[in-house]
Amino acid sequence: MNIHELLKLMVERGASDLHLKVGNPPVLRINGALHILKDFSQLSREVTVTIASQILNKKQKAIFNEECEVDFAYSVSGLGRFRCNAFLQRGSVGIVFRSIPMVIKSVDELGLPLVLNKIALEPRGLILVTGITGSGKSTTLAAMIQHINQNRDVHIITIEDPIEYIHHDQRALINQREIGADAKGFSTSLRSALRQDPDVILVGEMRDKETIETAITAAETGHLVMSTLHTSDAMGTINRIISMFPAYQQGQIRLELAEVLKASLSMRLVRRKDGKGRVPAVEVLVVTDIIRQCILEAGKTLRIPEYIEAGRSQYGMQSFDQALFDLFQRGLIVYEEALLHCTRPADFALKVKGIQSTEESIDSMKADKDSQEEAPQDPKGPGEKAVSDSEESSDSMFTKY
Repeated sequence: MNIHELLKLMVERGASDLHLKVGNPPVLRINGALHILKDFSQLSREVTVTIASQILNKKQKAIFNEECEVDFAYSVSGLGRFRCNAFLQRGSVGIVFRSIPMVIKSVDELGLPLVLNKIALEPRGLILVTGITGSGKSTTLAAMIQHINQNRDVHIITIEDPIEYIHHDQRALINQREIGADAKGFSTSLRSALRQDPDVILVGEMRDKETIETAITAAETGHLVMSTLHTSDAMGTINRIISMFPAYQQGQIRLELAEVLKASLSMRLVRRKDGKGRVPAVEVLVVTDIIRQCILEAGKTLRIPEYIEAGRSQYGMQSFDQALFDLFQRGLIVYEEALLHCTRPADFALKVKGIQSTEESIDSMKADKDSQEEAPQDPKGPGEKAVSDSEESSDSMFTKY
């Protein structure tokens, strides 16, 4: 089985992922759903071992043999770049490929809120992009880095595992480091980056307390730090960071986080109404004075969602439900899909019902007005006898019933 043919098919069908498992035909994930390639035969142990041997280099094979899994990137000339993970399952080799587009799309082209361009140009601080696996975090960060690259004369260092999108210098000087190939780990590489004269540092993921501490320190010392977390919303992101520290440190971390955090962007991908892929729904938290108070005081963190909704017009913030409602109103997603992803389904349903009732009332008023304008004029001349009130009332009654 030719792996390049499978990867070509993956790209042609617009799949995000390709799964290879012994005993099954290849499987593609398209628009979030798995599709078995029934035209292909079941994969044998020998086939997956051969594929792994073809795509892993010597160092990656050593890591795989020691740890029973390995993350890496794989490129095919003229086709694309793929983020991969090879692993053992029930004693056989499994491999998952994720497609990485060759062209980095802009914030606008991705359908993301345009306030992200403004956030990306912050001179210093911490910006977090969060969401579950496959929610568009890497793509969003790539678009924001590209916006910086096009608009600022700065030095950008990325620390990734593995490198996904390849950036080419425009106004910025960009150095991309890959864990395993160019660097040992996130926290170590982040500390080293501080000695490499950076303006902007992208950390692929804040996986542990040490990396979070170093990222906050980097932001405190005047750098713009961008990273990701696997959290579902802004409130969860703040709580996750605080909870990674022992109780005696949490007050200090709240103080530091309130000072350096500039924005938290949480991602969800929602199926489009036309069936042509998915569209991002994004919660946008911009840190204002009131949000800082919510970070500083544990009892106020629960109020973050209401302040996000209230800060829409002035700061460009939006909740998931506001984002989903906009997508629904624009006809990009269906009501059921919006309801599936929203945070408060009951409130969302009432809001949609209220809008629909208003639209029905407006349509009814327009119809009444049109019917009045089209009704024939009274044929009586000025000298004809007028109909009495009682006669008119009687006629109207029979007309109605």
